[in-house]
Amino acid sequence: MNLYDDRIYLWKYEKGEDGRQVPRVHVQARWIRRGQRYPVWLDDPSSVFQRGYFPLRLLRPGETAHGEITRWCDTATDSDLKRSRDIEIRINQLRERIITFNLPFLELPPKTPRHIALDVFIKVNTSLAKLTAFDIIVARFEEKKGESLHQLVKDLATQVPEIESYQTPKDLVLSSAAMREDRPPTQTSFHRLDLGRLADTWSDLTAGIQWTINVLKEERIFDAARLPTVAVLPVLTALHSHLPKALDARGRANALVRSYIWRAFFTHRYDNSAATNALQDLRGLVKSIRSPDMRESAPIFDEEEYPLPTHDELAKAGWPRRKDTLARAILALSLKSGARDFADDEKVSRQHLAHREYHHLFPHSLLTGEGTLASEDSYRALNCALVTWNTNRRIGATEPIKYLRDRAAGANLGDSEVKIRLASHLIPYKWLAVGGYDRIRNKRHRAKRIREDYSKFLLHRAKLMRKAIKALCNGEVWPASED
Repeated sequence: MNLYDDRIYLWKYEKGEDGRQVPRVHVQARWIRRGQRYPVWLDDPSSVFQRGYFPLRLLRPGETAHGEITRWCDTATDSDLKRSRDIEIRINQLRERIITFNLPFLELPPKTPRHIALDVFIKVNTSLAKLTAFDIIVARFEEKKGESLHQLVKDLATQVPEIESYQTPKDLVLSSAAMREDRPPTQTSFHRLDLGRLADTWSDLTAGIQWTINVLKEERIFDAARLPTVAVLPVLTALHSHLPKALDARGRANALVRSYIWRAFFTHRYDNSAATNALQDLRGLVKSIRSPDMRESAPIFDEEEYPLPTHDELAKAGWPRRKDTLARAILALSLKSGARDFADDEKVSRQHLAHREYHHLFPHSLLTGEGTLASEDSYRALNCALVTWNTNRRIGATEPIKYLRDRAAGANLGDSEVKIRLASHLIPYKWLAVGGYDRIRNKRHRAKRIREDYSKFLLHRAKLMRKAIKALCNGEVWPASED
């Protein structure tokens, strides 16, 4: 039916992407001037038909439409009965498709109270065409507080621009808000949020997120691609309001936070049931802050249940570009120690990361070619370093120690500078300073030597890593000093 005075809906057969004729809906505006309704042709079925259009109202369900379809087709074809019946059959075929199409809707009276309309809206959209939790909460928030949650989140992203480097702001807001209400960051918790509390404590939530970002930056974790697990974000944000202000107590709390972060990275605590485990850890951390001698109350500190990785586990960790917690933790640790670039000597930073790439310390072609190792054996986290695009391209398949020495010689630098740059990635100079494989004529002996050198390198880098892991997971400041 035509329910609108200012527009009418029509359909027209047009060529689709596959070349076949398909019906397309068009909207035609209407207006009244000097008592006449325009466009005039819309009131003349013959004129409508000549333009290739059909009124959409003819496709409505119900018996009353049958007679109108017949009358409209007769008028449109100037009573050419054969042509009229052909058009009528075509209209009814399309009408049958629409009638049998399941398109559920609810029509509420205009005076329906807003809270009832909102409740119906949520129930319909959570059982049929699903909206995100955030979409629904936005509607509830505006109903309850008269404010736009969209705008608040947009303002948050402006105040804390780095947030988007780690997680979508709305996702972090919901997860953190749930944790602040002592609930796990799940869909069920999001729908049960106290929106009044969320609005009233918005500035505290914003401060918690800002502090969380600052903590990660201090640990030299600059973005989501280098973040081993996102589970720590809402925990830290929710923990912020519990931090003590006294200097000594704050120092102990900072050590606890550091220990928590790196244990989250280097244990399998969040491999499964991350939401539930994160809430349990938050509760334990809060208790620890209130009573510093109760550190063991957070399950993540249970070393029997969640041990730190062994040397072998570190050596077998995959490529950190993939979403592998341990692999990314290893890379994060190398960044934590400074990760000075092999060529330009720049320390790692958010800005410098944009120019760095994942580089094989033992070249991939060397390991899989002459070394006859499988491709996955080359893609190990301990065989990876982030270096600049220029550095990576120049190294290519050259033994990295030879490249570094050449660069050092060109800049009048000695081996001591090479060692410093490698040490900033936790790379053992001695076990990378190997090579000379081209002097081994026997291919089998050469392959064996490459594999042995590579295995020793992974083991000794794992040993360096594990010392640092223990220090950080104990809450110690590491590295102890930086130049």
